[in-house]
Amino acid sequence: MRPTEEILIKPVLTEKMLNLSEKVQQYGFIVIHDAGKDDIKRAVEMKFSVNVEAVHVINVKGKTKRMSTRRGMTSGRRSDRKKAIVTLQKGQKIDFFAGK
Repeated sequence: MRPTEEILIKPVLTEKMLNLSEKVQQYGFIVIHDAGKDDIKRAVEMKFSVNVEAVHVINVKGKTKRMSTRRGMTSGRRSDRKKAIVTLQKGQKIDFFAGK
């Protein structure tokens, strides 16, 4: 079992996720690949002092990219990542923009 600090890599702060956080108390996080739903739930509850109602996990495949170099065309691939959408209980929220 990993420490809870290592499970959450960073929050997902896109326009779509910010709208979800305002309407239905759902927040997105990039997490490590071998984290399970229980690990993610425990990590969010300990780090932000909130009660988690549900966790949904999405495995995102990395995109294939083509790059033009002096030697011609080469291709590369972005790394795969795992996203977790966490639903909090009513009346609770996480403020990512609050000062420490």
